[in-house]
Amino acid sequence: MTPTFRLQKVLAMKEKEKEKALGEYEEAVRRFEQAAEALYRLLKEKEECVAARDEQLQAGLSVGDIRLRLQYMANLERTIDHYQLVVMQAREQMQRRQQRLMELNIEVKKYEKMRERIKRWAEQLEREAERRLLDEMAVQRFARQGEV
Repeated sequence: MTPTFRLQKVLAMKEKEKEKALGEYEEAVRRFEQAAEALYRLLKEKEECVAARDEQLQAGLSVGDIRLRLQYMANLERTIDHYQLVVMQAREQMQRRQQRLMELNIEVKKYEKMRERIKRWAEQLEREAERRLLDEMAVQRFARQGEV
């Protein structure tokens, strides 16, 4: 006899919530990685531009070229600042999603533990009932043997 877990529907709902939170967390991680990769590419590009600028300054540049390079570097700096903000926001969202996932995981484990306790309790009751039945049968057999 398997006991019915009265909170099975609640457990199923919590498991669904946990699966949904896991999907949201994975999506947040993906977004964070994309933003971080974009920031990395921009920083790498800036580094290459600075190296190229220094090299060309040694060779000599016109004022117009210097102005264009400075404008390009300023635009690149603004883009880098923007992506740093995006990365920071994506990291915060990823951490919030991770925290929510951990909370839901704890809740699911609580319900699973309750289900296991109920199952052990029912098994213990079943063993006790079986033991009482065997004891009763032994008493009846002893009583019959005494009559003969």
